[in-house]
Amino acid sequence: MDRQELTALMETQKQFFLQGHTRAASARIHALTKLIQAIEQYEHEISDALKRDLHKSETEAYITEIGFVLMEARHTIKSLKRWMKPKRVKTPITHFGSRSRIMPEPYGTTLIIAPWNYPFQLAVAPLIGALAAGNTAIIKPSEWAPHTSALLAKLITSVFPREHVAVVEGAVEESEALLKLPFDYIFFTGSTAIGKKVMQAAAEQLIPLTLELGGKSPCIVHHDADLALAAKRIAFGKWTNAGQTCIAPDYIYVHESMKDALEHELRKAVTQFYGEVPLEADHYPSIISDRHYQRLTAFLQEGTVAWGGQCDSERRRIAPTLLTDMNWQHAIMQEEIFGPLMPVLTYSSMEEVIQAVQAHPKPLALYLFTKEHALQQEVLSRVSFGGGCVNDTLMHIASPYLPFGGVGESGLGSYHGKASFDAFSHHKSVLFQTNRFDLALRYPGVKNALKWMKKVMK
Repeated sequence: MDRQELTALMETQKQFFLQGHTRAASARIHALTKLIQAIEQYEHEISDALKRDLHKSETEAYITEIGFVLMEARHTIKSLKRWMKPKRVKTPITHFGSRSRIMPEPYGTTLIIAPWNYPFQLAVAPLIGALAAGNTAIIKPSEWAPHTSALLAKLITSVFPREHVAVVEGAVEESEALLKLPFDYIFFTGSTAIGKKVMQAAAEQLIPLTLELGGKSPCIVHHDADLALAAKRIAFGKWTNAGQTCIAPDYIYVHESMKDALEHELRKAVTQFYGEVPLEADHYPSIISDRHYQRLTAFLQEGTVAWGGQCDSERRRIAPTLLTDMNWQHAIMQEEIFGPLMPVLTYSSMEEVIQAVQAHPKPLALYLFTKEHALQQEVLSRVSFGGGCVNDTLMHIASPYLPFGGVGESGLGSYHGKASFDAFSHHKSVLFQTNRFDLALRYPGVKNALKWMKKVMK
C-alpha cells in the first residue's frame, strides 16, 4: 500500500471510532469473542505458518503463541467491565461537596508493529489490549515471518471490517510510511535500535507509545541452587524458539564452585528435550534468516565451546551451545544474542555480579536461582530490570496479573492483562462539583480569604 492508501485507511478507522462503534462494553466483548473464535478456527493454519517461518513444533506454537493469546483474551473478557468502570478517588477538603473520578477512555486509532520471533503472539496480544480499551487498530506484521504475516491478514480480514482492524503487510517502506501518519497511539515490539527510531517518529507528532524492546538478560545461579531443576528451567528458557526470545536468558553468571556441575546438568536437560542430536529433532526451531544465522555462527569463534556448536546452514539450525572462558570484552557480550548460544561467566561473590549488571544497560529480564531469601531481596532491590523470576525463567510473561515491560533501553511501558487495557487507555480525571452551595473563599476580594485558606490547606 502506498502513502495515500494508508492515509485513507487510517481516516476510515478514525471515522469508525468517532462514530462510537467501539466504545460500548458489549462491542468490545463481541470483538474479543469473535477474535477468539477465529483463532480457534484457524489454529491448524497458524501452527502451519509458524512451522514454515520458524520450524516451531505444534506444541511450542500452541503454548507460546496460540494458547497464550487465547488465555489473554478470555481473561480480558472476564475482567473488562470491571476495568472499564470509572474509579472513585478521594477528594480533598478544599473541594468539599465535589466528587472525583478517573475515567478510562480509548485513545482512538492505534498502530501495532510486531516482530518476527513470536509473530502471531506479539501481534495479537497487543491487539487484545487495543480492542479491550475500545480502539481501532492497524497491525504491521514482520516481513521476516511472511507465512504468519499472510495468515494474520487472512484471519483479521475474516473477523473485522477494515475500519475496525486491518493488517498492512510489507517491509521497511510500509513501516516508515505508517509512522508518518497521525495515529493516536503506537505499540512497538522489536529491537532497541529500531525502537529509538519509532520513538523519534512518535515524538515528532507527540504520539504516546509503548516500546517492548530487549537487552542482555542475566541468569544468576548461586551455589545453593537446586542445580538439576535450575538447569531444566534455564534450558527451557534459553532454547525455546532456539533462543529467539526477547526475555531468554542471554548469559549465565554461575558461582565458580558450581560451574562444572551446572554445565553437566544443562547438557543433560538439552539431551532430554531435543535428543543426542538436536539438529535432527523435528521440534527444534530454526533461525529466522540467513543474515541472522551468519551473525550467530560468527560468535562461535569466541571463547570455548563446552558442548554443542553444530550448525546446519541449509536448514538454518544451530544446536544448543554452551560457551565458556567468556568475558565482557567478547563481541557476543556486547549485544543481545537472540539465538541458541549461551555464554557462561563465573563469580566468587554476588557483589561482582550486581556491579557487572549495573554497569550495563538495564535488561528486560533477570533470573535468579537461589534458596536464600536475603540474597533474593538483595539482588531484586539493587538491580533494575523489566521483570523476571526467582528460581525459574520466562514464566512471568505468562501471567495476566503481572505487567510485562522493560525499563531504560529495554522498553517503555508495559502490558498483559489489565496493564494492556491501561496501556491503550487514556485515564481522564474528572471533578464533579456540587451546585447546592458555593465556597466563596476561592474568589478574589473575599475578606480574610487568605487566613481561612491557610487553615484549610494545612
